Amino acid sequence: MLKIGDKMPEFEVEDQDGNIVKSSDFTGKKTVIYFYPKDNTPGCTAEACSLRDNYDALVAAGYNVVGVSKDSGASHKRFAEKNSLPFTLLSDSSTRMLQDFGAWGEKKMCGKVTVGTLRRTFIFSEDGTLERIIEKVDTKNHAAQILE
Repeated sequence: MLKIGDKMPEFEVEDQDGNIVKSSDFTGKKTVIYFYPKDNTPGCTAEACSLRDNYDALVAAGYNVVGVSKDSGASHKRFAEKNSLPFTLLSDSSTRMLQDFGAWGEKKMCGKVTVGTLRRTFIFSEDGTLERIIEKVDTKNHAAQILE
């Protein structure tokens, strides 16, 4: 898992429109990369909508917002359109990016241990240095957690 002060891991994945997005694309921008388990599920939709509803405040604070899950680009496109999401969603079907960031691992669901996406948010400075990690994400108030 990444630690405060680490540099953003290198990645190259597709966004919801099929464009290739690289870690180097975020140089010079404060960047929020949030990892979520699955498009169109209640918690993930609440989280995305919290960021959407507060997007202007996040941009005013200088943040570039990016969501990541292992869902396909087509799934992301439908999710973004259905919920009018103004930010980029990245598809990491290989889970390499998820693993490099420390957002992939064991979790308990309904008393059963599974391996999957861990809901985590990483906030990077303009030079790509990790400044903050939010591990206990409040899906309905996630934008407020970022802005605090």
